[in-house]
Amino acid sequence: MRTFACAYDWPGWCRSGKDEASALAALAAYAPRYAAVAKQARVPFETNPAGTFRVVERLAGSASTEFGVPGTIGKRDTAPLAAAEGKRLASLVQAAWVVYDQILAGAPAELRKGPRGGGRDRDKMADHVRDAEGAYVRKLGLRLEPPDRRDRRALAEFRTAIAEALQRPSKGNALVDKGWPQRYAARRIAWHVLDHGWEMQDRSESRTA
Repeated sequence: MRTFACAYDWPGWCRSGKDEASALAALAAYAPRYAAVAKQARVPFETNPAGTFRVVERLAGSASTEFGVPGTIGKRDTAPLAAAEGKRLASLVQAAWVVYDQILAGAPAELRKGPRGGGRDRDKMADHVRDAEGAYVRKLGLRLEPPDRRDRRALAEFRTAIAEALQRPSKGNALVDKGWPQRYAARRIAWHVLDHGWEMQDRSESRTA
């Protein structure tokens, strides 16, 4: 069973491994890459965290975990969300979008294939990210259609609506029936954006192996 390690206070900083130790090692290895998100959000960040992690909660995995998605909501995700924390979460998710957009703009249309010849090319991956966010927003109680990703104004309005929902002070429960708590929504949205952004970087022809 695949294991995910997610930094609770840093939405999007999640990596997986075959067990807890390897997942934590992968998380540490990606700290320099996540630092770009923290810098964009103007939040101080430690780029060399190895050995400083403290596991605060362990959750049972599921079919989603094995598929490659950090799909379990933790108890800490449902604690009351104050305005300051909500604003911080939203700023980091918005920063993840900025970093992703920068990667997307610099990626070639055709990406290096995976070891078995698979993997989406740039535009199909970008469409997948957009379509996923169209589903994610419903978990926040938003009835929004994902915009054409080339429509900068519509995309900005779409993301602003998400950020506003993420930072709304709450009791920590989901904002809508069968929805997601805001902390989990922030983690899931930012993880999906960054996971595909980093994949795009790694599979770009201009990037050395």
